[in-house]
Amino acid sequence: MSDSPTPPAPAGSEAARAMRSSGRGWLAPLVVLLAAGALVVAALVGTGGSAGDTDDTAAPAASPSEDADAGAADDQEAAPDDGTDEQSVDEAIAALAHRDEGDPYALGDVDAPVVMIEWSDFQCPFCGRFARETKPELVEQYVEDGVLRIEWRDFPYLGEESRTAALAGRAAAEQEAFWEFHDAVFALEASPNSGQLDADRLVEVAEELGLDGEAFAAAMDDPANAEAVDADFTEGQMLGITGTPTFLVGTQPVVGAQPLEVFQQAIEAAAAEAADAGE
Repeated sequence: MSDSPTPPAPAGSEAARAMRSSGRGWLAPLVVLLAAGALVVAALVGTGGSAGDTDDTAAPAASPSEDADAGAADDQEAAPDDGTDEQSVDEAIAALAHRDEGDPYALGDVDAPVVMIEWSDFQCPFCGRFARETKPELVEQYVEDGVLRIEWRDFPYLGEESRTAALAGRAAAEQEAFWEFHDAVFALEASPNSGQLDADRLVEVAEELGLDGEAFAAAMDDPANAEAVDADFTEGQMLGITGTPTFLVGTQPVVGAQPLEVFQQAIEAAAAEAADAGE
């Protein structure tokens, strides 16, 4: 990954199309699945229930098997020759957005022109940086104006406490408090797998927010919530995601805790493309 982020090019330009294609390395498995006529990703989405020292690098994920790495590389190289045109790929990527009315894991209008999907881990320091510093700015500038919708996806890959926190997020959502809980957990700035995000502490956080602790603990043990977390995680892995935070702004991938300006440019480019498409 480069040492400095490259800002998105203007919407509709040749540079923008080239960047969109070159930046989709982690989406190569989706392209191959689409070309093969497979609907696995769509099925997973339907069942989904919904920092370090630098700003421009996502936290490293546990390495997949060598076979999976080789397969992803082969898929990426084969993508240009698989007969799938860019428009159909864009449509498949755009379809990853849920746009469910009343989705507790989403912020913003259901019909906002731009959807930003965020794959995140409550233990990830990069995700915490985004949550504390960048997300509030995006909410004020774009979500409140009806331009942007943010949709959360669980990607709990950093260890046992990541999964526990993801289940706790689901429990908070059942009491209509996912985003309040999200902010409270990231405000802790907990070190990964330090014991700061075990079940007891997360129940305490919920109770500090005024939630029903007993109902919260029961929801954390609900198999349906475990299945929903697993569906999000599997979806992300099938898309080739290997670290958090990873974002999809419209059809443009943004990887890592990038500066605010990178998100602004990506959102505005996506909004301009949406406006052009609606004309």
